Amino acid sequence: MFPEAPSLIKSLTKEERALLDKVKAGERISDEEALSLYQSQNIPFLAYLASLIRYRNHGKEAYFNRNVHIEPTNICIYDCAFCSFARRPGEGGAWEYDLDTIEQIALSYKDKGITEVHITGGVHPKRDVKYYGEMLKRIKTILPHVHIKAFTAVELQVMCMRSKMSIEEGLLYLKDCGLDSIPGGGAEIFHPEIRKQICNTKATTEVWLAIHETAHRLGIPSNCTMLYGHIEDYTHRIHHMRLLRELQDKTQGFNCFIPLKFKRENNRLSYLEETSLLEDLKNYAVARIYMDNIPHLKAYWPMIGKSTAQLSLHFGVDDLDGTIDDSTRIYSMAGADAHPVMRTEELVALIQSAGFIPVERDSLYNKLKVYQDALSHV
Repeated sequence: MFPEAPSLIKSLTKEERALLDKVKAGERISDEEALSLYQSQNIPFLAYLASLIRYRNHGKEAYFNRNVHIEPTNICIYDCAFCSFARRPGEGGAWEYDLDTIEQIALSYKDKGITEVHITGGVHPKRDVKYYGEMLKRIKTILPHVHIKAFTAVELQVMCMRSKMSIEEGLLYLKDCGLDSIPGGGAEIFHPEIRKQICNTKATTEVWLAIHETAHRLGIPSNCTMLYGHIEDYTHRIHHMRLLRELQDKTQGFNCFIPLKFKRENNRLSYLEETSLLEDLKNYAVARIYMDNIPHLKAYWPMIGKSTAQLSLHFGVDDLDGTIDDSTRIYSMAGADAHPVMRTEELVALIQSAGFIPVERDSLYNKLKVYQDALSHV
């Protein structure tokens, strides 16, 4: 049973008590109530509400996996204001791996025990569905039992157009080549006023949602994200989450929601201050309370750091992503940890020291190992 907090509950306002009763009853909160939570300075109350839902869904368990990222290229046709990753062809710092290089990367993980390969990158001006399908085939040949989560909706839109395929045709082709699920990147902020300012030329909100809906209909699950902490306000975040919640009501295809913190280095929004620790934790809590139909809430530790990720477990988060193995540069190029890597033992210790039960999962949240007791060697 979730522990009561009599002193906290006794101090609640009438409005806070009404929200507590609603959450306890499993009722959906409104946009107006979400806004009141964002505006609240009662951080213990937010943590309590989010933890109540987290406990109801997952008890004290906290998930992680053994994963690696492959970023085939950072050459991109888009120039998003928040992005520190993308480069133009021939520009300093640009890279584009050929298929043989991708194959060598996959071979380097053949005996490492990983369960997921996560593939995202820039939207390359020339590569099409057939190219990326061949990439998936080569990886699956080397790592046949590894789940491949690959290609954001933004990437999928362009590669399908370049191949003169519909989204459905492209997804079915990639699925036959080894695609198991798709990540949630490229969503950024759905509100048109904000999207126009930070990523005007990339896939629209309607296209992003339609691609994920199509994937779900074809039996391809996905994650979803929200880029926060730049020029948006709370109402824009709520609008974004409402559209995701509505699609999830329709398809039940999202496994996980991942709030992604804007990082300010080396991009056109570097004049902005980054959100505070309290704002990050508040955002996780409101997301957990509002996104009542998406089972998992992830804190992506390479983006926010290990200590904040650990704290987030007390604000509704139940998943800390995975081992990563220093295989992603998207956030390090924006000022995050330059070499993101955590051994399984470190993740287990991080979760246990926060008072939770570590659970190693696969990409679809099937439990592979539950660490009930502290590891003696950690």
